[in-house]
Amino acid sequence: MNPYIYIFTAAMAMFSMAACKTKQPVVSNNTGATLQAIVYKTKADYSKYVTVTLNADKSAIVAYPAPKDVFYNGKPAYPTHLANGYWLDNRGITANSVFISMTYDDYAKLAEAPKLKDMMDLIIDKDPFTEIYNLGDRQKYTDEVNQINNIIKKGELKKFAVIK
Repeated sequence: MNPYIYIFTAAMAMFSMAACKTKQPVVSNNTGATLQAIVYKTKADYSKYVTVTLNADKSAIVAYPAPKDVFYNGKPAYPTHLANGYWLDNRGITANSVFISMTYDDYAKLAEAPKLKDMMDLIIDKDPFTEIYNLGDRQKYTDEVNQINNIIKKGELKKFAVIK
């Protein structure tokens, strides 16, 4: 088994167990630090919108950020635009992530996260991704954007773990 798929699967299993134990959605306190370089394409340009995570059958939200946690390096965690329409995640998406119709800027101004029903109503598309790849440890890249763009331009994304 590809080690990246194993690591991702193990992480998702731990996350699922934590969510199942509490039977409550998990409010992410992620500070925006992303350990893995996740590169993706979507059906449309959702780059300005906040993501939340749905359960496996996409019927309920299992994780969402607190408004103060939608930052990466002190700025709203918008993804980084890459070559050929790809994006580099700066927030921590998974195959079960979806975008809600609130921008990072607007979401960050909220005193608290919207109610779950309201967030479900804000979902733009329950299946927004056309491709998602895990390019491994983000810290291994010394010039992240240029190195990942070179991977994309050489057609080498398929060498990495496919998340979707």
